[in-house]
Amino acid sequence: MTSSQAVLLLFDLALILVVANVFGAVARRFDQPPVVGEILAGILLGPSLFHGAISGTLFPTDSRLPLAALADIGVAVFMFLVGLEFDYDALRRGRASVLSTSLGAMVLPFGLGCLLGLYLWRDHTGLPRVGFILFFGVAMSITAFPVLARILVDRGMQRTHIGAVALASAALGDVIVWCLLAGILAVIGPHQSWHILLFLPYLLVMLFVVRPLLGKLVSTGDGRSATTLMLVVLIVLLLVSGGLTEWFGLHFIFGAFLAGVVMPRRETQKLRTEVADRLRTVGAALLPVYFVIAGLNVDLSKVGTRGLGELGLIMVAAIGGKFLGAYGGARGSGQPTRSATTLGILMNSRGLTELIVLSVGLQFGLLDKGLYSLMVVMAVITTAMTGPLLRLSYPRSQLDADLLGEKAPAGVGS
Repeated sequence: MTSSQAVLLLFDLALILVVANVFGAVARRFDQPPVVGEILAGILLGPSLFHGAISGTLFPTDSRLPLAALADIGVAVFMFLVGLEFDYDALRRGRASVLSTSLGAMVLPFGLGCLLGLYLWRDHTGLPRVGFILFFGVAMSITAFPVLARILVDRGMQRTHIGAVALASAALGDVIVWCLLAGILAVIGPHQSWHILLFLPYLLVMLFVVRPLLGKLVSTGDGRSATTLMLVVLIVLLLVSGGLTEWFGLHFIFGAFLAGVVMPRRETQKLRTEVADRLRTVGAALLPVYFVIAGLNVDLSKVGTRGLGELGLIMVAAIGGKFLGAYGGARGSGQPTRSATTLGILMNSRGLTELIVLSVGLQFGLLDKGLYSLMVVMAVITTAMTGPLLRLSYPRSQLDADLLGEKAPAGVGS
């Protein structure tokens, strides 16, 4: 890297952090998750405005490679934290409601997504047919667990029964999504090789060798020095694990996520919280870079009448599939109408998780830039609409009643 490239990189990083934080603060003022503003900031810095003059001047090709590397580190840390904070106990509480809601919110949108993919492929025949159809189904099935958690915390719903069901359902759905995406990339990804055969042994080693070793390491240490040691160990683990899955022909996000999942849960809450707090700072600094890199691939200036028609179909399939699937699943497990409606709204939140999956699809040639742009718009809209709709289905009076235990949703804890 030359001196001029280093100067440009530093200036770009400063600009990204300022713009992302400003737009995130504006989003909060409008009662939206900060991720909505941060994604919009990335889109506005991309080629959608002024025929790419802004992105071409501020982010020339020479600076994008190091920025992309920093963005990948931010996403790896983010996925590790998602795995680290995965709540197994939440899945065990209210199993019937969680399983029914999660499957409903996955199966129907996946089916609608595949049908829509089959239809859209006729105008995008340059993409692999089977991979495109299956990927579209997966992209429609996503609920952004971290964004959902933030929404629930902001509204004080994380302590309610319905909040617990929503979080557990989204967490289970996230695991299913990553498994489906890994399977698609393994079977029909463009980078197939014999390396993929090593994924199963790697998974077994992580679960039955690495996990017990981490447990022993945690039990032998105490105090600040032990926390620092575990932080270093876990960072090394997430980097090695992510590197291995990338080498297998999948994607580094799977390895980073699994590195967090295998961290023992028993008597490690304090340690996991301290590690998460330290790494979250890194993620907060680097994730905005990811939004800008993603925004550089979004070009809405070329969306014509056909593109608007495709966006309309995407929105109908995404919103309708998620809402009806989650609502039907919740009602089938005995949830009352209000709770089922609220769950249908909550499960439509997509945010950053959708953006990560879409970027993987673009990288592996399962999406073209036109559809990628439309899907990013869908992710922003479905995330932004969650808050306003939630105020209608679950007003403050209902929240206060649930917190007081006067009217807890039925069916939870069964």
